[in-house]
Amino acid sequence: MPALKRREFLAGMGAGLIASSNLTVPVQGVAAPLEKLVRPRALKPGDTVGLITPSSYVSDPDRLMLAERTVRYFGLVPKFGKNVRRRDGYLGGTIEERLEDLHAMFRDPQVKAVFAIRGGYGAAQLLDRIDYDLIHSNPKVFLGYSDITSLHLAIQKFAHMVTFHGPIVLSRFTAYTQTCFRRALFETEPLGHVSNPPDSDPLRPAHMLRTVHGGRARGQLIGGNLTLISTSMGTPFEIETRGRVVFLEDVEEQPYSIDRMLTQLRLAGKLESAAALIFGECQDCRPRDFKPSYDSTLSLGEVIDEILGKLRTPVLSGLTVGHTDDQLTLPLGVTVELDADKGELTFEEAGVS
Repeated sequence: MPALKRREFLAGMGAGLIASSNLTVPVQGVAAPLEKLVRPRALKPGDTVGLITPSSYVSDPDRLMLAERTVRYFGLVPKFGKNVRRRDGYLGGTIEERLEDLHAMFRDPQVKAVFAIRGGYGAAQLLDRIDYDLIHSNPKVFLGYSDITSLHLAIQKFAHMVTFHGPIVLSRFTAYTQTCFRRALFETEPLGHVSNPPDSDPLRPAHMLRTVHGGRARGQLIGGNLTLISTSMGTPFEIETRGRVVFLEDVEEQPYSIDRMLTQLRLAGKLESAAALIFGECQDCRPRDFKPSYDSTLSLGEVIDEILGKLRTPVLSGLTVGHTDDQLTLPLGVTVELDADKGELTFEEAGVS
């Protein structure tokens, strides 16, 4: 088949798949407009929270008890999805079972929020089957990170709803994490300035911010796990970065792997089109101790400087988002300003109403 006709055939196949899943998808390569997203209502004590496993399974009864304890600690009432204890290999049930729990929680008027118990792998399998109209018509706090990045990108893009990049139910929930969690989900005021927690040892800080490229910029906040963002490229669910403040985070990836994923985003024009970039803490993102991939390597900081440091936009490294015990809860889709010189991210809008 000639190359042009093959491309037309594949494009037609993609259009047919999307049409069958009731999605409204913008033309590939054209940035979506800055939508005014619907906001869920703020949580209050006594609210019911739906707990689901859209990615990997959680079958250990002790971990499920910890999940229940965590929700009740914040004065909320847990409601487990009926398929939460299901296991399909490394997944928290079949695609149909996980999708059923997601839809059931958004359909249930008693449920005021939907929390992922854990990440892992598998959320992307749901994306072309989700009823985005259902979610848009029933806005609720949706919380998680890591593999849940796939759902954040899709829900923001097709359900036009603010979601929250923050701890999963089984996260560590340090005092700092708890404070950020409460402010983002229970209070209707904008978060204002957010940054890393203060350090008890200023000489050897636990969390070190670094200005990679100075400056200030405003835009809607979007982002998440770098691996999931990278693997969404070329699909209708790929990240829209034009005019946005974009944050990226990951865990246990070697520098060459981070290099590869950032290079992919650079070649796709996703970095240069962003208003500003934040690279979060990246735990254990270093060469392997015993079986490194290369005899000679670069550090993570060198990779960030080489790729992100050459951009003309503000770039900040080291913000506590993602795979870190001290973790921010960030409403996605709201307008923020990044001051890379001060190491501050300022929220001009609340994520909840």
